[in-house]
Amino acid sequence: MSYAITYFHPRVKAEIENWPDGILADYARLVELLAEFGPNLRMPHSRIMGSGLFELRLKGKEGIGRAFYCFLIKRRIVILHAFIKKTKSTPEYELKIARKRMKEVKNG
Repeated sequence: MSYAITYFHPRVKAEIENWPDGILADYARLVELLAEFGPNLRMPHSRIMGSGLFELRLKGKEGIGRAFYCFLIKRRIVILHAFIKKTKSTPEYELKIARKRMKEVKNG
């Protein structure tokens, strides 16, 4: 039984769909694995960020992308925030956005 993937807001999905082709192709591949394996998807594809937040780690010839997500009851995954990475470490403000959205999703 697989997991259902939803998006925090249509803007998140639209932003991902506008990514460069190589990163978008990797996203399509990894989101399929995420739907199949859920919380069992680990490094190098997914990383635990703490407090219920996870990171999907995407690569393409154009660069690196990240998509933050969380799990909800009834085998649901919500893609909270996504961005193209421009620095070696994940900027704190990108994590803040994801954590804020995760609180909204989990607290109704």
